[in-house]
Amino acid sequence: MRLLVTRPDEDQDGLAEALRAMGHQAIAAPLLAIRPLADAAIPDTPYQALLVTSANGARAVGARRRDMARLAALPVLAVGEASAEAARAAGFADVASAGGDVEALIELALRRLAPGGGPLLHVAGSVTAGDLKGGLEAHGFSVDRVALYEAVAADCLPEAAIEALGTGAADGVLFYSPRTARSFASLIRAAGLEQTLVTLTAYCLSGAVADALAGLPFKAIETATEPTQAALLGRLA
Repeated sequence: MRLLVTRPDEDQDGLAEALRAMGHQAIAAPLLAIRPLADAAIPDTPYQALLVTSANGARAVGARRRDMARLAALPVLAVGEASAEAARAAGFADVASAGGDVEALIELALRRLAPGGGPLLHVAGSVTAGDLKGGLEAHGFSVDRVALYEAVAADCLPEAAIEALGTGAADGVLFYSPRTARSFASLIRAAGLEQTLVTLTAYCLSGAVADALAGLPFKAIETATEPTQAALLGRLA
């Protein structure tokens, strides 16, 4: 299949490789651009652990050399395997994956950490899904959430997407977040290309992502059985 990939550029390569290994073609059509927040400051606090809810968060902290010098030895709890792999690539050695969503990450933290062991550091984007901080603080943890990057929505569909949709050169679209799905819905309507979707299947990471596509005339909407990339790619079969 020929699939539009709506993830940011930073997340395209690994996914494109996985799709090629399955016999599919990836068409890069990022709807979010990742921009580091240069003025973000991580408190000089003796943290118990680092929490990561996106690969971009892991990459952002890994790019901060001074902070990495004091944080690299911390255990890292990541929301999923992609975030865990990015944390390892950034230089963290003790990394565990919750293999799911924010609720799964909270459960992992409750198993691995103790409220009395010290505060937790959550590095993330300026916009996050779920309430990791509130969920853990309800169990007695202290959590510092620091936004290290922002994800800026595209103001128009990428040219690759317009061409693929207009020429019938796409069979489906991959969506990883409700925000990306909402952006796609808005941009596809603004471009007057809704009817190009009638032969396409939308592949969604979760029910919330699928809900954000309500009203668009996709041939079908497939939802992963769990919010992981492995489960999402499994729907392609």
